[in-house]
Amino acid sequence: MRPSKPTLGPRLRDELGPVTWSQPVDSSPRSHVWRAELNGTPAVIKQIDSGPDPDARFRREVTALRLAARADPPVVPAILGTDPGRRILVLEHIASTPRRDDWIVGYATALARLHAATTDHDRESLPPWSPPTAADLEAFLRLARRLGAEVTPAARRELQAVLHRLGRPTGHALLHGDPCPDNTIPTSTGTRFVDLEQATFGDGLTELAYLRIGFPTCWCVTAPPPHLLDQAEHAYRTTWRTATGTAPRGDLTDACIGWLLRGDALVERARRNGPDHLATVTHHDWRWGTATARQRLLHRLATVRDTTASRADLASTHALAAAAHTRMLHRWPALRPVPARHP
Repeated sequence: MRPSKPTLGPRLRDELGPVTWSQPVDSSPRSHVWRAELNGTPAVIKQIDSGPDPDARFRREVTALRLAARADPPVVPAILGTDPGRRILVLEHIASTPRRDDWIVGYATALARLHAATTDHDRESLPPWSPPTAADLEAFLRLARRLGAEVTPAARRELQAVLHRLGRPTGHALLHGDPCPDNTIPTSTGTRFVDLEQATFGDGLTELAYLRIGFPTCWCVTAPPPHLLDQAEHAYRTTWRTATGTAPRGDLTDACIGWLLRGDALVERARRNGPDHLATVTHHDWRWGTATARQRLLHRLATVRDTTASRADLASTHALAAAAHTRMLHRWPALRPVPARHP
């Protein structure tokens, strides 16, 4: 049962004052969140309560927030206080503004600044990003065959090469870990990110790919209009280069392929690391948020088909994605595109 009020330890009460008002906020099953006032000062209180290794997730979020605090203007709320024993974070309250139609451009700008907040010297502060595995690849190839698409030896070799490239990230970007629209706050001075308990280090294009592949770890999958997508990706690359003096590391097409291979990215976090979800898609569809699993998979296949179209080194992957996409539409002709707008 979720507690109705936050309970601060004596040290935080001495530092910040008593909780004079609080109101629960919807959050994941793994944490409790309240809007609150401490001695009259607005704040947000978060307590990481359950789920896998809550102590490690608390430490990871605190570390990520402190690293991200280097960005100016800010891209995360400031930490007002912490209580590691209770796994409580007290954060600056951020006033939100309405989400604009072109919100992904500001989102991409803030994402680049978040990613650029760290350097190679910070690598040991957080775990490295985890790439898709050989088991993910085999599950995808089984799915393609079940759909009736031919899996050629060349396609397998190309996808194995993608796995190899994704498995050796060279970047030191501060990755959010779950950069969903619902983990952002639009403000008058730019987007702020919250809920960084899955933060890692890796190549920034891994998360820039969220815009193109449809926010794969999020309930609110969308497919932005091409002109806004181009603007957002340009804003990301420009902001990163301004902040670091270098080009972003990684390969956007490889990143999109990586998200296509991950069957666990078809279900919410609590259902991951279980059955082969790609296999389940062939005989059962289910809705998660704004789209069904088959809609998500169809969109990812189309994205990989389109992003590989001009890549000679991924020609067989392009053919496989195109064939699987066509087979899905032949088998399930009523499938519709994912939404173009965030709800």
